[in-house]
Amino acid sequence: MATAMLNLVPAFTFILAIVCRMEKHEWRSTSSQAKVLGTTISIAGAFVVTFYKGPTILRLPHQLLSSPQINWILGGLLLAVEAFINSAWYVIQTMVLKKFPAVLTVMFYLCFFNAILSAIYSLFLVKDLSAWKLKPNIGLVAILYSAIVATTFRISLCSWCLWKVGPLYVSMFKPLAIIFAAVMGIVFLGDDLSLGRVIGAIIIVSGFYGVLWGKAKEESGEESLRSPLLQNRTEDKRSFA
Repeated sequence: MATAMLNLVPAFTFILAIVCRMEKHEWRSTSSQAKVLGTTISIAGAFVVTFYKGPTILRLPHQLLSSPQINWILGGLLLAVEAFINSAWYVIQTMVLKKFPAVLTVMFYLCFFNAILSAIYSLFLVKDLSAWKLKPNIGLVAILYSAIVATTFRISLCSWCLWKVGPLYVSMFKPLAIIFAAVMGIVFLGDDLSLGRVIGAIIIVSGFYGVLWGKAKEESGEESLRSPLLQNRTEDKRSFA
């Protein structure tokens, strides 16, 4: 369910980007229609993965984890709030990087204050000092992976993409996490591969490529508008020369 609720991130991001005038939207434009339709299709595909199971295609002998239904509604509401906050973070970070395009400096302060807040929260939550000792086991590998790949590399790459292409393009990669989560669950947790997951994955990818096509068409249209202007300026300079 946690990964399925990521489908709300592109929708929230698209709405906030339009409100903040960070995304151009013209209802008669094919690029805008492709972005809206692609976002809607990706959201629909994520809901298919969540609510439609269908017949089992591949069944593994052992299932390591089950999915309890305890506090399902409360968890869904909290995940929806998290999706909205994540979308707002994309928009705010894009605004900051547009005003101050120093990605490494912004990432330094972000990781620095994130580490401080995480340390305070962890000290309040885990009071056993022995739990803070690092041991050469899988826990140390998880810490290093989380620090290097999941935090430093991921946030830096995400910020660079926000600076270059905007929040909507970055948020459209969120529904793809549902596909990766389903694959990881099948490989490592012994989950069953159902028809609903396959159909939902195909729908998500279709919507994802629809948004990419819309963004590419929008950028190509802007480039075609710039080319005559540059050509006219060049001709004017030659005439004055």
